[in-house]
Parts: sequence; C-alpha cells; structure tokens
Amino acid sequence: MKARGRTPLTILGLVGAALFLSSCEGLGGISPIFPTPVSPNGQDIYTLYEIISVPAIIVFIGVEAALLWVVLRYRRAKQPAGYVPPQIHGHTGLEIAWTIAPLVIVLAIAAYSFVVLQKDFQPINNAQMTVIIRGHQFGWTYTYDNFTVDQEGTLTGDVTPFVVPTHTLIKLQFEGTDVIHSWWVPAISGKTDAVPGYPNFSWLKIDQVGTWHGECAELCGAGHSTMQITVQAMDQPQYDAWAAQQTAAAHATPSPSSSPSP
Repeated sequence: MKARGRTPLTILGLVGAALFLSSCEGLGGISPIFPTPVSPNGQDIYTLYEIISVPAIIVFIGVEAALLWVVLRYRRAKQPAGYVPPQIHGHTGLEIAWTIAPLVIVLAIAAYSFVVLQKDFQPINNAQMTVIIRGHQFGWTYTYDNFTVDQEGTLTGDVTPFVVPTHTLIKLQFEGTDVIHSWWVPAISGKTDAVPGYPNFSWLKIDQVGTWHGECAELCGAGHSTMQITVQAMDQPQYDAWAAQQTAAAHATPSPSSSPSP
C-alpha cells in the first residue's frame, strides 16, 4: 500500500520537475517554451504549431475521457461475476468514422504544414541582401558581400554574433563543409540543415533591435554542444558602421616587416 501511495507522488514530482526545467534557459538561450517570434517566418511556424495543437488537444482529451469513462463505468468491482461489457466489434459505421476522421485530420495538418514550409524554406527573389551560412566542426561562418564573419563554437562565453540590419529582407543560404549541421534560432526561423554539397534556403526580416540565441540542432560530433548561435539586429546606421569596419578589416594589407640589420 505504501508503494502504491508513493507512485502518484513520484509522477507528480517528475511532472513538476519537467515544468520547472522547461522554464529555464540553457547556455544558448534555448527554452522548450517557444520564444516570441521576431521574424515573419518564425511567426508562421509559431502559428503552425498553435493550429496543430488544437486538433491534437481535442483528440487527446477525447481519447483520455473515453478511456476514463470505460474504466469507471465497467470496472470489475461494480459488476456481477462473469459480466461481459457490451461489444462493438464489427460496428461498420463506427469503424468507418474512426478511420476517416484521423485521416482527414492528418491530411489537413500535412497540407497546411507543406504550404508553410514551402513558403519559409525556399529561395526568395526579392531579397535586399544575401548571407551564406556555412556550418563546420564546430562553428559557423557568415559570408556577406564583402567580408566573412567567423562564429567559432565555445562553452566558456558568448560567440561572435551574426549581425543583420533591421527592416531588411535577408536571404539565407545554408551549406555544410564536413558533416550535416542544422542552424536553429527559435525566435527567427525553424531548423534549417546545412548539408555538404546541397544548399538549403531560408530568410529573415527583423524589425526590432535585439539579440537572439540558438544552437546547432543536428548531432555533428564531439563539439556539437559548442555550436551556439547569436543573432544581433542593429538599426541601419549602426549596421552600416559595423559593416564598414568588417570590410576594412577584411581588405587591410599587413604592414611589411622590417628587414633585419646586417
């Protein structure tokens, strides 16, 4: 009896621990609770999950309610010896209904998901700028028009940010240089694989200044956990000044070393 009494408490404790941990952010700023989207494609994915959750919750509640009703209504303690509950096996109408209903729900979710993913993970033609993101073991490189920013992985501090201007539609092209990586910043976009030899595409458009965090979402080797991502959005004047500094540094010629005296 004591063991049975402890079981519900154990389950409640595990559920409480899971809820507590889900509210905590990790090193990369990742939380299982969805962050507020800051890019339209991030909002699309957020809305997609909300819409999918509606039938999922309805089905879950309906199934659990039916199970609970059957357990309570036909429990053995309340029935005479040898009692057999009413059988519905072979009920044609019911079997057709519980075959067609899930099929319709799954097909509707699949169709809507396909439309959203096609919209948010295809190369766009009206981009104001393009950045090529390459994943490597273990970090990221961001190639702009005139310079490249390296974002090497670390667990001891913040990584170099991927800087973008606000109010700018940016085309993102993803490539892998060794193994498959996956670029994921939940507030901005869904997970996008960086595959060697096969470019994938997405985009972003952030209308507010700020910093957002993500991480590689594909197990890619021993240093996978170090592949943190930081995206920083700046107003256009600040971004232009930052880009000018990066361009100057990329094109700076090293000063010649003085020859040793004979």
